Amino acid sequence: MTLDAAFWITASAILLLLCLSAFFSGSETALTAASRGKLKAQADRGSAGARHAMDVTEDSERMIGALLLGNNIVNILSASLATALLTRLFGDSGVALATMGMTALVLIFGEVLPKTLAITYPEPVATRVAPIIRVLIILFSPVVTVVRLLVRGILHAFGVRGNEAARMTAIREEIAGTIALGHSEGAVEKEARDRLLGALDLTHRTVDEIMRHRRQIEMIDADDPPEKILTQALASPHTRLPVFRESDENILGVVHAKDLLREVDRLIRGTEDGGIGNLAELDIVKVAMKPYFIPETTTLDEQMREFLKRRTHFALVVDEYGALQGLITLEDILEEIVGEITDEFDVVAKDGALKQTEGGDFIVDGAMTIRDLNRATDWQLPDDEANTLAGLVIHEAQTIPAEGQVFSFHGFRFEVVQRRENRITRLKVRPL
Repeated sequence: MTLDAAFWITASAILLLLCLSAFFSGSETALTAASRGKLKAQADRGSAGARHAMDVTEDSERMIGALLLGNNIVNILSASLATALLTRLFGDSGVALATMGMTALVLIFGEVLPKTLAITYPEPVATRVAPIIRVLIILFSPVVTVVRLLVRGILHAFGVRGNEAARMTAIREEIAGTIALGHSEGAVEKEARDRLLGALDLTHRTVDEIMRHRRQIEMIDADDPPEKILTQALASPHTRLPVFRESDENILGVVHAKDLLREVDRLIRGTEDGGIGNLAELDIVKVAMKPYFIPETTTLDEQMREFLKRRTHFALVVDEYGALQGLITLEDILEEIVGEITDEFDVVAKDGALKQTEGGDFIVDGAMTIRDLNRATDWQLPDDEANTLAGLVIHEAQTIPAEGQVFSFHGFRFEVVQRRENRITRLKVRPL
């Protein structure tokens, strides 16, 4: 056979089909690998290509269907043309030559090369190919729709269902994974990682995980003499204090130190001689604000929004039976993001909640939350069954251990150093 016009037309068609194969392969890789967050940022800055890429990747199933359809058509057609061309040139041996030749060409120029380029520059490639892919999706829509229905029918027969909620969860996990990966590679500092992950976790954590337990709440007894109430309020490091009568379950209100000071000032200035005789008229219940109760199952994200909406920073936490469990403030929630916040009135323990010994052991306060311990040490202790370290030990031991008892679980050694009544107050922890 001579190299006539038909030969050159066929060869040119094969070359064009290889270019189209590279286009489809590269487009598929770029559009699937491109970060929707980066595309959204570019679209907000006015990039039309990024907007098209966002629209195209919104329905990934339809996009993949159109790209695979186009890629298979051009690959099969190019292989058929190459077989016909080489068969005319070399006879029956042309089939083998065409198979080997097209396999090498498609693999190198139609798959590996364009996909390597696309994975190296996913967002720039995606923004350039998206307008064309958008048109192709519309053209291939009838065929892709039929294929989608057929595929979904087959998957449905095997019990596979679509899960949109899982996609939203996957987005959150992808963000968290990216932050953790950035920290492990040195691109994100530990403090920045903790802040970002803390903010991300607010929607998945409840107030009972971080609240101050009722045993730790300082309260004012409404039946105490005014002088004692005033002394207690001035000596307290807290600005807001719950007021109770007879039982700490009977919360009458929450008094703010500034409101109490105003009332005391009014009573003192009300006397002619400026004495303090009228202080006996102080009614702490009238000064106190109405208590704000919330269920212990409220998420931190929801409660933070409620604090901002109500313009208050203090809430009392109750269980399903209405029994007081603890209290939570806006500062407690913010500390889950930025870490411990202290001011000049906060009481800081001298030994701290966490201290490392020379032997490598960690002396830990039993009331320290597992989450805070993990953040401080980069450990991975589970916090599904308990909020505090003491709670984790009790849960795993299935009993309240005595001082000196040692346990090993989750890859750590736990020794009970100090116990007070039924509470584990101090533990010694060491990774195994």
